[in-house]
Amino acid sequence: MQQTVRSIESEPAHSVEIVVHVTDTLDEQHRGNLVAALVNDSGILSAEFCPMRYHLMLIRYDRYIHSSQEVLDRVRSNHVNAQLVGPV
Repeated sequence: MQQTVRSIESEPAHSVEIVVHVTDTLDEQHRGNLVAALVNDSGILSAEFCPMRYHLMLIRYDRYIHSSQEVLDRVRSNHVNAQLVGPV
C-alpha cells in the first residue's frame, strides 16, 4: 500500500478522526478496495489501515456531514465486520 501525504490545513476545522477495529482478516486487495470505497464518499476525508496493524483503520470525516456511527455503517456496508474504538 502506498502512503499519502496530506496537509492538515486543507481539511475542514470540523473534521474528526476515529479508530475502527476491523474484526475480519482482510487481504491487501480487500483492504485497498475498502479504503477506495470509503474515500469516494464526499464526507469522508481520508481512510487508511495502520501499518502492521491491519485490523485498525484511521478514518477522518467531516462531522457536519456524517456521525461516527454513519461512518461505521459505511465500513460495514462493504461486508466487513467492524467496531468503533473511538476518536483519536
